[in-house]
Amino acid sequence: MRVLPFKIPKPEQGALVFQVDNSDTFYDKFHQHEEIQISFIVEGEGTLVVGNSINHYSKGDIIIIGSFLPHVLKSDTKTSKISHMLTLFFTKSDFGNQFFDLEELKELASFFKRAKHGFKVTSNLKLIEKLFFKLEKASKLNRFLILLQLLKITSKATYKSLSTFIYDKKYTDNEGYRMRNVFEFTMNNFEKEITLEEIAEVANMTKNAFCKYFKKRTNKTYFQFLNELRIENACKLLLSNKDLSIIQIAEASGFNNMSNFNRQFKSIKKKKPSEFKKVHSIALKAIFFQ
Repeated sequence: MRVLPFKIPKPEQGALVFQVDNSDTFYDKFHQHEEIQISFIVEGEGTLVVGNSINHYSKGDIIIIGSFLPHVLKSDTKTSKISHMLTLFFTKSDFGNQFFDLEELKELASFFKRAKHGFKVTSNLKLIEKLFFKLEKASKLNRFLILLQLLKITSKATYKSLSTFIYDKKYTDNEGYRMRNVFEFTMNNFEKEITLEEIAEVANMTKNAFCKYFKKRTNKTYFQFLNELRIENACKLLLSNKDLSIIQIAEASGFNNMSNFNRQFKSIKKKKPSEFKKVHSIALKAIFFQ
């Protein structure tokens, strides 16, 4: 099995794949596949890397990842012991090259446009959740009908785009392994100091070659990516751990300098860490007391 590109196993004469992931962790290798992926996170949380962007996923999330869009779901085993996800995989041509060009299906065009960058659905979540729970016992025909319902709902729902940049070429196997190694090393060591020499060695490249290579494929420098990963971890700790001070959270996220932490946090999240915590705490309370 090749890591990048990744082949989704399909049943004979079947177009639509329904997959249940229920383990300690999700598949944690940076990968891409031809199939569009629609996933419902039943249990678990962690870091979601899609294209060139760092995101967080948690229980109840509906995530759509487009064709050949590189991604990885890195489970956080410290906060969640179970990673449970339901997923539908399909390609736009699985039902015929012109199927989704039919006049009756033109209203689904926004789904495929959003999927190119990946997106997280932010409305109609309960309705989508009910449809996903019907999939396991559904016949092949009913799974197809549920897919059309999901496409209709998610094409009209509010959403958050996941990736800000799409590399316009498919990764070769060698590129895939290299980017996988870089992302995996970074996600496992972001709380420590990582030098350019060190990450270039992981990629088996010179420093200059690596900088150009990474920038071309992500539209950002390696250290921009690293800081985004660290800030995303800091956001998670700010909202989930009341016992840690902001200084402790900065250190746990790989920042040795508070002024640099505050500067990077405000640059990425447009708020100071204390403001971010306050705003999101108020929002969570509002949801809880509805």
